[in-house]
Amino acid sequence: MSSDKGDKGARSRPRTAGELTRGFRGIVVFLFSISGIINVLALTGSIYMLQIYDRALTSGSVPTLLALSLLAIGLYIFQGIFDILRSQVLVRVGGRLDRQIAPMAHRVAIDMPRFGFSTAEALERGRDVDTVRGFLGSQGPVALFDLPWMPLYILFVYMLHPYLGALTLGGAFVLALLTIATELMTRGHAAETHRAAILRNQIADSNARNAEVLKAMGFAGRAVSRFTAANAEHLALQTRTSDVSGTFGAISRVLRMLLQSAILGLGAYLTIQGNLSAGAIIAASVASARALAPVDLAIGNWKNFAQGRSAWRRLKETAVALSKVPEPMELPAPARNLKVEKLTVAAPATGRVLLSDVEFQLDAGQALGVIGPSGGGKTTLVRALTGIWPALRGSVRLDDSELTQWRDEVIGRHIGYLPQEVALLDGTIEENICRFDPEADPRAIVEAARAAGVHEMIVRMPDGYHTQLGAQGMALSAGQRQRIGLARALYGNPFLVVMDEPNSNLDAEGEAALTSAILAIRARCGIAIVVAHRPSALAAVEIVAVVQNGKISAIGPKNTILQARPQAQVANLDTVVKKARPSVNAKVSA
Repeated sequence: MSSDKGDKGARSRPRTAGELTRGFRGIVVFLFSISGIINVLALTGSIYMLQIYDRALTSGSVPTLLALSLLAIGLYIFQGIFDILRSQVLVRVGGRLDRQIAPMAHRVAIDMPRFGFSTAEALERGRDVDTVRGFLGSQGPVALFDLPWMPLYILFVYMLHPYLGALTLGGAFVLALLTIATELMTRGHAAETHRAAILRNQIADSNARNAEVLKAMGFAGRAVSRFTAANAEHLALQTRTSDVSGTFGAISRVLRMLLQSAILGLGAYLTIQGNLSAGAIIAASVASARALAPVDLAIGNWKNFAQGRSAWRRLKETAVALSKVPEPMELPAPARNLKVEKLTVAAPATGRVLLSDVEFQLDAGQALGVIGPSGGGKTTLVRALTGIWPALRGSVRLDDSELTQWRDEVIGRHIGYLPQEVALLDGTIEENICRFDPEADPRAIVEAARAAGVHEMIVRMPDGYHTQLGAQGMALSAGQRQRIGLARALYGNPFLVVMDEPNSNLDAEGEAALTSAILAIRARCGIAIVVAHRPSALAAVEIVAVVQNGKISAIGPKNTILQARPQAQVANLDTVVKKARPSVNAKVSA
């Protein structure tokens, strides 16, 4: 359940690629201007050397030397101030971009597993944000902002002597070719390294989630071997990429030193010939080194640049995908019926059809029990009814409106969901029941807990509703998690409550509370759908549907479907399913 404040935040998130960088164009112009000032001030060293050798030393004037030195110190201080300012602005740009994009990336990370992506792949969107922010705080952007000002230094050296300018220009051209070669040779490796990293993280995440099984059944060593193999492949690709960028970086540094020595040698020759002053030799050497420094820095940071660019591309693709999702208008709260029309659902990961042509209708105040053999499609039906998995064909409608016609934050108020495996979020019991609504009404929280029959259990805990649950609610037993999950599903009296095997971990007291909760949903004119293997979960339902082989093979009044046998004699609903007669009516109304 979300507050209006949370809804507004969801509506204001970036939805197009252009909105990701809205307001940053002015900052880029500012940083480019600052870089221009820094690069102009960086000529201070060359001009200072030129004036020292050609003016102060030849005249022997100490006041001239002091004046030039003080002026140079002042210019160096200004350069340092502007350099600090540029660095701090880049760090803050990264932070601002993170604040703007991270919520969108995390929202996508939450949605990706619903469409067949692994948890590791989903979490990559958050890591992409970290990568972009980290790149903006590194020396990579500094090199990119300094590169356009290289001609300034080449022009300065050319003014000292055309031969020196031509030599500097030739060195810049060679280094530019090295940069292009670095890009071409690392582009493919970077993509492969990223895929290998995802596979490694996927195995690590799977091992962590199944830690208890690995320990109890003694195959943790084999799980570690799988991770070791994936990690070795990732390291090999990463090493190959680093070798390429490192090799070209070393070559560029050697060439820059060679060029600097060549500038000194050529300058000395020109001085011997009487075409250049001694001060110009030092000035040309310093200026040429400064001219080529951005290229050297860019090659050295090319790995970070490639990673940042790939991460930014994926984030832009995410924004474009979100921009194609229409923004639904506000609809009235559902209160009449649930209609499932020719519903066909495929597994997002494989595309295999798991449910086909399912059709039924429930009116307000009705409860449906869903039974069937394992793997028949019951959980798939639940995921489609709650909007977790999209429909391949057909529709799920509340009061004739498809689920997609509501915003998630709005439809969530009208749907309660208790999954087969209840995983509570890291927080308090109170926060989990109210779905982390910052403006939750304590009375509504207690009401939901009482409806789930868990209020007394909660208040007997040392911290009551403020009890911290820890990661995935592991501080509680499976039965306690299931009952708190039921309270969460009932919070706010949603119109549709869908429960997937809600009594799998419940004792007799918990099952009695579940029956009372279903009856209460019907009494307030809501709709309840219960997937069950144990017959006790069907005590409060009036209609039963049999799902097997991806279809509803029978649906009708409970007694008809169960052949009027007392529930106490029904030991296994799978047996009942095999004997269930065909549907008496594909649509059941009150």
